[in-house]
Amino acid sequence: MNASELLENSLSPDAATRQDATQKLEAVARDNFPSYMITLSAELLNENTPSHIRTAAGIAVKNALTARDADRQGDYTQRWLSLDAEIRNKIKQELLKCLASPNLKAGSITAQVIAAIAAIELPTNHWPELISILLSFVNNADNVNLRIATLQAIGFICETIKPDILALRSNEILTAVIHGARKEEPSADVQLAAVSALYNSLEFVRDNFEREGERNYIMQVVCEATQNSTVLVQVAAFECLVRIMSLYYDKMGFYMERALFGLTVLGMKHPEENVALQAVEFWSTVCEEEIELAIEAADAQDYGEAPENESKNFAKTALPEITPVLLHLLTRQEEDAEEDEWNISMAAGTALSLLAQAVADPIVSAVIPFIEANIKSQDWHQREAAVMAFGSILDGPDPNLLAPLVTQAMPILIDMMSDEDVHVKDTTTWTLGRICDLLVQTIKPEEHLHRLVSTFVLGLEDSPRICSNCCWALMNLSDQLGVYYGEDEPAQASPLTPYFEGIVGALIRVTERSTNESKFRTSAYEALASYISHSAQSSLPAVSNVTVTILARIEHLLNIQVGPAQALLSVRRNELLGPDDKRNWNDLQSNLCSVTIAIVRRLGGDIQPLADRIMTLILRLIQAAGKTSTVLEDAFLVIGYMASALEQNFAVYMQAFLPVLYPALKAHEYTQLCTIAVGLIGDISRALGEGSAQYSDAFMNVLLENLQSNVLSRSVKIPILSCFGDIALAIGDKFHTYLETAMAVLQQAGSVQASPNDYDMIDYVNQLREGILEAYVGIVTGFKGTSSANLLLPHVSAMLDLVRRSFDDEERTDATVKLGFGLIGDLADTFSTGQIKEYLLTDWIAVTFKNKSRLSPEARKTMRWAREMVKRATT
Repeated sequence: MNASELLENSLSPDAATRQDATQKLEAVARDNFPSYMITLSAELLNENTPSHIRTAAGIAVKNALTARDADRQGDYTQRWLSLDAEIRNKIKQELLKCLASPNLKAGSITAQVIAAIAAIELPTNHWPELISILLSFVNNADNVNLRIATLQAIGFICETIKPDILALRSNEILTAVIHGARKEEPSADVQLAAVSALYNSLEFVRDNFEREGERNYIMQVVCEATQNSTVLVQVAAFECLVRIMSLYYDKMGFYMERALFGLTVLGMKHPEENVALQAVEFWSTVCEEEIELAIEAADAQDYGEAPENESKNFAKTALPEITPVLLHLLTRQEEDAEEDEWNISMAAGTALSLLAQAVADPIVSAVIPFIEANIKSQDWHQREAAVMAFGSILDGPDPNLLAPLVTQAMPILIDMMSDEDVHVKDTTTWTLGRICDLLVQTIKPEEHLHRLVSTFVLGLEDSPRICSNCCWALMNLSDQLGVYYGEDEPAQASPLTPYFEGIVGALIRVTERSTNESKFRTSAYEALASYISHSAQSSLPAVSNVTVTILARIEHLLNIQVGPAQALLSVRRNELLGPDDKRNWNDLQSNLCSVTIAIVRRLGGDIQPLADRIMTLILRLIQAAGKTSTVLEDAFLVIGYMASALEQNFAVYMQAFLPVLYPALKAHEYTQLCTIAVGLIGDISRALGEGSAQYSDAFMNVLLENLQSNVLSRSVKIPILSCFGDIALAIGDKFHTYLETAMAVLQQAGSVQASPNDYDMIDYVNQLREGILEAYVGIVTGFKGTSSANLLLPHVSAMLDLVRRSFDDEERTDATVKLGFGLIGDLADTFSTGQIKEYLLTDWIAVTFKNKSRLSPEARKTMRWAREMVKRATT
């Protein structure tokens, strides 16, 4: 392999050359991994190799060691550790030498490679001397490049490795990093690397932050760095302050009073935008923390408990000082800024919105004078800033306080939809959309609604950004004013009924355009789905017309496709497709599926006359989509809703559908698709009821196979367990064939535990227990009242043991508690003649019924029912 040539070609602007080189590199990595790693490492280490080739080599080596997907990362880890120890050690030693390279870029990419190896080896104690070596390099005052690259390596290691792995070295790491970050450090590059490393190590130093003296020193160094003469160091220091506030909010009272308040206000006024952005982000983080604390306090109050942490109200204290600064920053818009480009004006708007949520009512009096002074300014910057400020404070303050202000502003805002400046129109549309979402009660049907709807519909013909915002605003109107229905018959009309056909027709016209700039066409489909979902009875004829249009469009798109994985015909043959045909085909089909779902949900069983056509088209779509999983996901969701709507009438489609369902169930590499396919088994079982028994053998076999897969994501295994309950509920005691196997699997899954500090695992265990409890409830309910109910008796102990352990868990979720009570009640109801009396009279159940703390209203309701069932079964 000519590594240099291949790496050069992998950077080629020519797509074919680039792809060929990439494929050849991947082939070598697959067929001869030792040679691949040795050769590319040599290119990285070679001081005579051009810089861009060395960087490409380093990236290739790093990518051979790291992966975002957990399963693939496991494979990469095993592949590296299976290399001969001599080869691994040689590569590692050479990489450590390369940290001292005169080429800073080479040293930086080497630091990333070292961190990737460390992430694999340190957890298993394969490279125990690494940290000591790196710390010795940091103290090498004679080689600045070595210090920079080493600090970068330490930062990358801290970013990728769990804190507990390096807990014993945290003091040494912190000392080295802080030493490099001090204002006395002569090299700005070293200081930048040190402050960046500190940012990544902040979670490691939790114990240090608990000690006042050490915390004071860390904060002193970071605060001094915000005043550094080098802008990049200032930015990195403010980034550190943002993260410190997020991690250690409860320790910040002293520092806010003495330094942070003044430093960040000055930072927001800094002429360098990157510095100002981080200073604004600091206050956004403060607000986010205090919003979360307010939610926690409200939850604790609902449970009759004191909150674990209390807000220090930094935002409310700072309101008079930071609000004028944020309002001024709103006026620093960039006229030709890209839509997704983050700038200081956008950051200020976000911070103001969070500030309104954090401080609530006081924000109104602080902002209204600015709005009144600028809303009619001749300068578009001032007008747009005034409207942005108004839109930003609509969420947080008491709606009763805002209502008169919104009512007063409504005519002005509607008029500003005709403003000569596109930025003002865009922000005005967004603000009106926020009003439709948050304060719809202020929109008077007799005063505002007609003008508002007319303005939005007219805006659909404006620029893509304004069109997209108008679609969003119209959707908010539908969500808030449309008909909501459940078991009861939907209303005959709603405030939007007179405008329904006009709005739907305008949205349909938007979806006919050939581009999707600013995603306006996607927004139109989303709004269309909302209007269908919330349509009143009198609007159903119009819904039927939309249905015909949507189905015709699906068919049209299917007819123009050449083959499952081939190119589409020329765009000139289809006005619906834009320049990127394949992507737009996928996006369009997904949008059309979303609208179809809304139609099916709204019509329910009345979809029957169109069922054949819908199922035929969706099955064709599944075949045409090939392995384009996103389109397949949407298509399968349509079928799931069709099954729910048609119930037993769905049986006629099973023969045609099962051949496409099973491949999706076995597509283990496509997590979301496989999850939806598993859910479809539940949908079909519920729809067909006992009629699904003929498919249960095949369903259970494929579900059990999936549980044994090493490729399938563990997140899919949770709905698989829950699906056992759906099948049992549908077929009743015919589930006895699978009972022992299912119960063994559920009991084994229920034994999984999480470490106290492994938050990802804690979340997974909670979700896993929910899935298991759902399965148990379904199985018990399925057997209830049948002659086979006694088959459950050997499993009662295991079921209740899981409930007990779930209740004892401090990290339990409300859903788990509710399901646990439900299972207790179902078991008591199923065995109401005393067969499990000894289990139901255990002390922990009695204590649980008495302990009502931390119970939501829904959980309390289920608990009361379960208690009554237990009482009946034990007396």
